[in-house]
Amino acid sequence: MTELLENSDRLVQKVQVKFKRYLFELINPNNQLSGIKGARGTGKTTLLLQWLHQLRLPASKAAYFTLDDLYFLSNTLVDTGQDFYQQGGKLLVLDEVHKYPQWAREIKVLYDRYSDLQIIFTGSSIIDISRQEGDLSRRALMYELHGMSYREYLLMNELANPPLLSLNQITQSGESLRGLFPEQFRPLSHFEAYLKFGYYPFANEDLQGYFQRLRQLVRLIVEYDMAEIKGFDIRNARKMLQLLHIIAGQVPFKPNLIKLSEKSGIHRNSIGNYLYFLEEARLVKLLYPSGSSIATLQKPEKIFLNNTNLMFALATEKPSIGAVRETFAYSQLNVAHTVTQPKTTDFEIDNDLKFEIGGSGKGTKQIAGLQNAYIVKDNIEYPVANAIPLWMIGLLY
Repeated sequence: MTELLENSDRLVQKVQVKFKRYLFELINPNNQLSGIKGARGTGKTTLLLQWLHQLRLPASKAAYFTLDDLYFLSNTLVDTGQDFYQQGGKLLVLDEVHKYPQWAREIKVLYDRYSDLQIIFTGSSIIDISRQEGDLSRRALMYELHGMSYREYLLMNELANPPLLSLNQITQSGESLRGLFPEQFRPLSHFEAYLKFGYYPFANEDLQGYFQRLRQLVRLIVEYDMAEIKGFDIRNARKMLQLLHIIAGQVPFKPNLIKLSEKSGIHRNSIGNYLYFLEEARLVKLLYPSGSSIATLQKPEKIFLNNTNLMFALATEKPSIGAVRETFAYSQLNVAHTVTQPKTTDFEIDNDLKFEIGGSGKGTKQIAGLQNAYIVKDNIEYPVANAIPLWMIGLLY
């Protein structure tokens, strides 16, 4: 226990606190049990350490434990939590819980046993707590940490301090939005760099090797993290990687499941499940037709990679600008909104707004006669009439 507390104190003291992810302000500080899930590389560990740093409490009161520590090979989480509580502990932060067998059951024991012990845990985006033994879904307040928005990229790199905007502001405020930004701000000057290098916070550690690290990250997710998915046979990891690379060369595209099955070697009856697994791992995004009920969501209308950085890292050829634009818009909108595909435009948001994505020369033909419809244009700085700048979709979180 002493070694765990010393390690916690060391990590909390050295964590950078200048830039904090969007989720930092959204976590309820009074909830007894909170969970944060997210894909590898999105900054969950840093977020936890920053949370502890702000409290300025000794490790004996508020501690960070990672459950892939060798300590937990011979010590249980329940016993460790009990010792921590009996010695005066108030806040227990648990990282990488999915790497510890029976994590959900033992967290539930601590939750039920010590009502004044606050627990915050993180796990892979793949975990489904409702399917874990001891079902924490009725007890834990769950959050998801997505990759960085364009706004966060500008903040982290001290390039600008853009405001947080709602979708309603972007669509309704029009040209008045220009007044929210400094006169010298040039919103497009860093946008291309974000599309290639801005989604994962670790890019700045080694920009030259960033794409290689992303490819390694994908392999780790498929070959290691997916073992946590109920129903996924890890022996098929190679086929999953093959499927992902096929998708990377075509996204966004309307899937032909029979052809995908033939090219990847995955049985036709299993291909739908594998696409679902890839989405749970936050490697792809599936877009379904507007008006579909959950019961009919059998086949996606389109398949996207999860974000534009993955497009540049995985594609054998330079991605088309049209595909990059759509992928960016979907990745940003999908964080806090329900996005589907209507018959007339690229996206429908919350069964209301309709967006058609394009370049600066995109016309209004496809939205003519439609209510609450907008052209989302690349290479324009501020809204004009019913045209919204693509980059501004990156200020939603």
